[in-house]
Amino acid sequence: MSSSTDIVYDYVPLDDLDKAIEIEQQGYPADEAGSAESFRLRQSQAGTLFLGAYQVDGSSRTLIAYICSTLSPATSRTHESMSTLTTHIPGSSSVCIHSVCVSGTHRHQGIGLALLKEYISRLEQANIDGSAKYERVLLITHENLRGFYEQGGFEWVGPSPIVHGSKPWFEMRRNLTRGDSTELSKPVHSETQLPPGVWEALQRRPDIIPSSRQISDFPNGLADVLTADGKKQGVSHNKFDLLCPRAGCGSIILKNGVGEWVERSSVQLEPTGSPENPHLSPLPTPPETAQWWLITGSPMAFENIGFTRPVQSLTNSGPKLKLLICGECDLGPLGWSEEGGSEFWLACSRVCYRG
Repeated sequence: MSSSTDIVYDYVPLDDLDKAIEIEQQGYPADEAGSAESFRLRQSQAGTLFLGAYQVDGSSRTLIAYICSTLSPATSRTHESMSTLTTHIPGSSSVCIHSVCVSGTHRHQGIGLALLKEYISRLEQANIDGSAKYERVLLITHENLRGFYEQGGFEWVGPSPIVHGSKPWFEMRRNLTRGDSTELSKPVHSETQLPPGVWEALQRRPDIIPSSRQISDFPNGLADVLTADGKKQGVSHNKFDLLCPRAGCGSIILKNGVGEWVERSSVQLEPTGSPENPHLSPLPTPPETAQWWLITGSPMAFENIGFTRPVQSLTNSGPKLKLLICGECDLGPLGWSEEGGSEFWLACSRVCYRG
């Protein structure tokens, strides 16, 4: 338990759950407020992610605000991660905030922001202690609360496909300090010991975002992003650097000329019925064909790429897949590889092209 003047922070016990539900129902419209059932599930399954702010008066204390979350392996908020019954997956890396709410009589006093900062501090401390491996915090909010969350260190992602209530939602995220992170202000080894371009990539200012285009922006579509291999007949490579398609990220995923263009059967990367991610083009349904960039050898061929934990293929019982995601903002899946394999497949339509 920690304190600030007459406000203390503590995890919300079952005895205070009715008060939390009362604050929720008073703070949100009826079509947005969480149900009593969802609160009981979150408190029982993810109690260490249900933090309250209490006002102390002598020997008693009263709950005046709370934040409740659950864990998900998803790197972006989805309908599934919002679900009441399937929302908490222990050991996952994404903390999905469901509600940040302050009682009506205590609003506009800085209590919500102080609670949010305390919440983030506890998550990062858990990483340092080794009791958790949280990588990011995800939430959806209405546009009028953007400034509030930006004060808490969150970044604006953009419109969310989630429908919950009558108003549109927008996704925001905050990456967390991990216990195994290392300082990047100085190289551990000299620059000459690092693979070419790695140190420059680490040093790239995040506000310098390369201009990019999607395949649909080229007059001749895919043909305009291909360049023929000068030694191998019938082989084409990526003519431009491949970039993360999320606006505001622009991370260089693969340098030009590294990927080989292949037309082969599509792969189902998202569960059936999942909402479309506005940043990612839908892929053809297997066994229809799709356009891919094939990268072989090792992940070191990439400039910046991330991998999910191995997941079972959605279309067959073969080897598990590791989904490819942006190494900077975790957007994905951009492609896939078989667990332990040396072939990496990026969907041509799920990356942008440096232009």
